[in-house]
Amino acid sequence: MCLRTKLELTFAILKPHVAAVPFRLQDIHSKILANGFYIVRTKKQRITLDQAKEFYDEHREKFFYNRLVTFMSSGPCYFHILARENAIQFWRNLMGPTKVFKTIFTHPHTIRGVHGLSDTRNATHGSDSEDSFKKEAKVFFPDFSASEWYSKEEDKFVRGETQFDSENFIHVIRCNDR
Repeated sequence: MCLRTKLELTFAILKPHVAAVPFRLQDIHSKILANGFYIVRTKKQRITLDQAKEFYDEHREKFFYNRLVTFMSSGPCYFHILARENAIQFWRNLMGPTKVFKTIFTHPHTIRGVHGLSDTRNATHGSDSEDSFKKEAKVFFPDFSASEWYSKEEDKFVRGETQFDSENFIHVIRCNDR
């Protein structure tokens, strides 16, 4: 009996203060790859204030909302759809807790422990559930369909039929030479 590996998708944002600093960006990208993630979709984009407001709408009534949406629209971000087994929880563990001033002591080797500057400038964002992944990814990758990816591409990733394009930071499915 052969057990099939099931990949899970998650959504990741590398925030403006790390996207703007090449050594920070490279370190985070290296950690993503070293931890067995596939990069399924990727883009670098400066988001508008309206996009930031839409994305963080659940925080609209919180005291930090204006600071957060202003910061997120202050410069380019990197947006990634990542895949691996248990991707959502694994990415959240790799990021570390949200509260940076505590994280630098309790989880110093996480992405936020190393690259976070404050609770707003905490380096990364990651989906906390499959439902939030679908909602969040749709904002920045409106043409991406998770169900279509699972039916048409997942098996190719599981079977190792991909190669990493380091110039564009994405895994691509290898073409058959037939």
